[in-house]
Amino acid sequence: MLEMNSPHAVQTLLNRRVFLQSGGLGLGAAVLSWLLAQDQARGAPGPLAPRVPHFTPKARSVIYFHMVGAPSHLDLFQYKPELKQWDGKPCPEEFIRGKKFAFLRGHPRLAASPFRFRPCGQSGTMLSELLPHLGQVADQLCFVHSLHTEQINHGPAQLFLHTGFARPGRPGIGSWLVYGLGTMNENLPAYVVLRTGNLAGAGASLWSSGFLPPVYQGVAFRKGPEPVFFLADPPGRTRADRRRVLDALGELNQRRYELLADPEIATRVAQYELAFRMQASLPELTDLSSEDAKTLELYGAKPGRASFAANCLLARRLVEQGVRVVEVYDATWDHHSKLNQLLPKKCREVDRPLAALILDLKRRGLLEQTLIVWAAEFGRTPMQQGGSKNAGRDHHKDAFTVWMAGGGAKGGFSYGATDPFGYNVVENPVKVHDFNATVLHLLGIDHRRLVFRFQGRDFRLTEVDGRVVPELIG
Repeated sequence: MLEMNSPHAVQTLLNRRVFLQSGGLGLGAAVLSWLLAQDQARGAPGPLAPRVPHFTPKARSVIYFHMVGAPSHLDLFQYKPELKQWDGKPCPEEFIRGKKFAFLRGHPRLAASPFRFRPCGQSGTMLSELLPHLGQVADQLCFVHSLHTEQINHGPAQLFLHTGFARPGRPGIGSWLVYGLGTMNENLPAYVVLRTGNLAGAGASLWSSGFLPPVYQGVAFRKGPEPVFFLADPPGRTRADRRRVLDALGELNQRRYELLADPEIATRVAQYELAFRMQASLPELTDLSSEDAKTLELYGAKPGRASFAANCLLARRLVEQGVRVVEVYDATWDHHSKLNQLLPKKCREVDRPLAALILDLKRRGLLEQTLIVWAAEFGRTPMQQGGSKNAGRDHHKDAFTVWMAGGGAKGGFSYGATDPFGYNVVENPVKVHDFNATVLHLLGIDHRRLVFRFQGRDFRLTEVDGRVVPELIG
C-alpha cells in the first residue's frame, strides 16, 4: 500500500481516475466525481505538496552549478607536478591506443598547467591560483577527483549527468528532486533555472521534466525586470481582472479535466495559479537593490545587471524563501584553444561569487541545510590541442573533478585520485550514477525507491546502477 504523502500515491490516484473516466467499467463520471470529493475531504496532496523524505535529510534545498563546456580539472583542481616533466613531449602510446577523442588527431603532445597551485585552508587542499576566493573557503569544499562518464560530446554528456541517460526525453535531477520532495513555498516555483551566456549542447532538455508530469519542470528565469513571461498584467488590466479570468479558465479546465482526466490540464491550472501568486512575490524577490552594500560587494553583484554574481546572490534569496532546487548554468567553458587567456577570464567571473555564496549561506545559518553542487559534463585532456601559442585541451570523459559544499557534504575533504597525468582514475572511481545517488541521499531520498512508471517500466534517475558514496557525507 502506498502512503498518501508519497509521489507514487499521487500517480496511482491519477491512474485510477484515468481508468474510471475511460468508461471501461461503465462507472464514468459519477465515480470520478465521488473520488474527487473524497480526495478533497481527506486532504489528498497535490503534485507539488511537500512530501516526507525516505529518511532524515542532511539538506532541504540544492543549488546546482553546471559549468557548460567543461572546465579543465588539470588547471583548477588537480595538482600534477609530474606533468611538467612531460610538458611538450608526445603522450604515452597507451593514452591514444584504441581511444576516441572529440577533436584530437595524430599523436598529441602533453601540456602541463601554466598556472601555479597552492595549499588552501587547514585541509591543505591544492587549488589553482585562478581561484583565490574559493581557496579561502577550501575547508567547506568536498571534492570528487575520480568522476568519470560514458559520453565524450557535450550534449550527450550533459544529459547523462543530469538525467542518467544520453538522449533527451528523461527528467533531469532537479525534476526528480521536486517529484520526490515537493515544494516548500507555494508562491514560488519549486525548481528555478538561472543562466548566463548561450548554452550549447543539450539546452532546455536539462531542466525538462521528461516523462514526469510537466508540473515538475524547471522554470527558467529571464534577464530583465520580467523574469517570467506574462507575469505582469496587460496595460489597463488590474489584478482583480486577472483573478476573474483565472476563475473562468479554471471552471472550463475543470470541466475538461472531468471529461479527459488529462494531467496536462491539471498542470496548466496549477501554473496559471502559480503565476498569479508570483505577481506579488517574484518582483520583490528578484530585485537585488534591497540587499545591503556589504552583501553586494561580497558577491561583486550590481542590481539590474545580469551576471553570474547576480545569479549566485539570487540563488541564495530563492533558497532562503523555500525554493527546493535552483540550478545555475554558466556558459563558455569549452576551451579547445586560448586556454591561457580564456580560463583566467572565466575564473574571474565565478570565483568570487561562488565563495561569497558559501560565506553568505554560512553566516545566515543556511549552509547546513543547502547543498551546493559544482559540476560539468566531463573534464579535459592532459594532451595539448592546437599549436603551443593558442593551445587548449580536448574533451576527456575518463576522469574529472566535481565538488560539493554544505548540506551534509564532508568539508575539507578530497575523494578519489587520478594518475600523475590526470588521465585515468587510479583510486576510488565514482560513476555519474553514484554521484547522483549521493546527491539524492543528502536530500533524504533513497535513489532506489524514487521511481516513476512509464510505458510499463519503472524508471529512476540512477537506472539499475548507482550507489551512495558514504565517504562524501559529513
